[in-house]
Amino acid sequence: MPVSKVHSMPKLRVHNVTISLDGYVTGLHQREDAPFGDGNGGHLHDWLLATKTFGGPLDGLDDEVIAQGEDNVGATVMGRNMFGPIRGAWPNHDWTGWWGPNPPYHHDVFVLTHHGRPSVPMEGGTTFHFVTDGLESALGQAFKAADGKDVRVGGGADVIRQCLRAGLVDSMHIVQVPLFLGAGERLFGDLPMDGYRVTRTVTTEPCTHLWIERA
Repeated sequence: MPVSKVHSMPKLRVHNVTISLDGYVTGLHQREDAPFGDGNGGHLHDWLLATKTFGGPLDGLDDEVIAQGEDNVGATVMGRNMFGPIRGAWPNHDWTGWWGPNPPYHHDVFVLTHHGRPSVPMEGGTTFHFVTDGLESALGQAFKAADGKDVRVGGGADVIRQCLRAGLVDSMHIVQVPLFLGAGERLFGDLPMDGYRVTRTVTTEPCTHLWIERA
């Protein structure tokens, strides 16, 4: 299935991706005890963890967008760094993601990597599949698995940027939080965004929500 047509019926969506004021989605030196890097990277998702969904006090829009990010999504595509901190060849198959035995996806997740490994079925219906033949293959497999539903690009920044550069993303929900990282992985950077426009912005107590659509 050609990359340029995989989203012709169902949509390719980005949801709840958090960026700092200076545009980073993660800081430097990601590792097992620091999934979003050093410094303020560990505070990027304070808004998310404070929502009622995660046992906190925040309701309203901050909580609602979590459910919206799940609505009509049938599969997820993510990068190797989003799946975990291990680089290069897998030393073993012990690592099964940041999320414990029951990840929050509950559908097939396709992980882009240069190093293959067997699929990993988890509790709750999530199965991680490791795709070694590129973005086009991962998206094709994801849309097939989604069976008519939308596909979400889960991150990280590099995979989202690849999809944006190819003009494949149909809609995005970005959350900007009031802190600086100073370095790390940028989401937009030098990307040409002529084909997209911001359609809505809402500022809540902990963050600003931005919706971006294909122009």
